[in-house]
Amino acid sequence: MGTDKDTRINYSDDFSDIKPIIVRRCTQEDLEAVIVVNEKELPEDYPYFFYKSILDNYPEAFLVACNNNGKIVGYIMWRVERTPAIHSLKLVNKGHLVSIAVLKKYRRLGVASAILANSMKNLKKYKIDEFVLEVRVSNYTAINLYKKFNFITHSIKEKYYRDGENAYFMTLKP
Repeated sequence: MGTDKDTRINYSDDFSDIKPIIVRRCTQEDLEAVIVVNEKELPEDYPYFFYKSILDNYPEAFLVACNNNGKIVGYIMWRVERTPAIHSLKLVNKGHLVSIAVLKKYRRLGVASAILANSMKNLKKYKIDEFVLEVRVSNYTAINLYKKFNFITHSIKEKYYRDGENAYFMTLKP
């Protein structure tokens, strides 16, 4: 499972199944486990073909975090969109964060930060001019994570989610 491109995160606690965390590219064999993480931790669910499409089209932008036993404990996936820039009509490549999730047991250990940082670095391959994402206005933990990476709130998307909750539309210029 390890390659030179894997990122290892070591912790000083006594949970042997938690340390180290390995961040690596997602594979097709990982998709079922990614779906399990998504269904456990997020209210938004996607069909299998959606994950497969992201993996096929943007393999560098789909990462997983695995525990010491190889179990997938988190993931992140982006897509690349060619759309007008926020403040002009010039077409740019945007890295659009589709989804990020970490199992509850593995939160507050730096896993989300690690997969976000690594995926943004990997997105350079796609010549990204701007990163964009939507986040629930009630998801303070995620909002703080994105602010830590210097994302700014650009606007609010009213009733963005199926349950009617608003989303912050956040952006970052690399």
